[in-house]
Amino acid sequence: MQSVMPFFESAEDALKTAVTALGGTKQVGPWLWPDKSVDAASRLLNDCLNPSRAEKLEITQVMFVLRQAKDAGCHEPFKWMAFEIGYEAKPVVHAEQVDKLTSVIEQSTMALTRALNQLEKLNGGGQ
Repeated sequence: MQSVMPFFESAEDALKTAVTALGGTKQVGPWLWPDKSVDAASRLLNDCLNPSRAEKLEITQVMFVLRQAKDAGCHEPFKWMAFEIGYEAKPVVHAEQVDKLTSVIEQSTMALTRALNQLEKLNGGGQ
């Protein structure tokens, strides 16, 4: 089944969709700024999601919102952002992430073992 590419006016518009899927600015704002009151964090997030305002989210905050949205089943904002810069994105299931990381660890372990063996040979085999 072909999925329909979502359309948003701006990156802020895409992020608004993610925030809405997570329960709104009063829910998400305090996650981003736990030192602020709910109302202050909500207002700041609203300002950050307004393209005409100077306030902007940091890249780590954008990633946090997108990651939380993914976990909540909201994939459209990230898919749109990827498409806008020339990529096609699809969610990766947990098992695929585990397999990929396990493979990286196994390859790294083999490379480290080879390097240690070569170092031992260079040092005369422990002599």
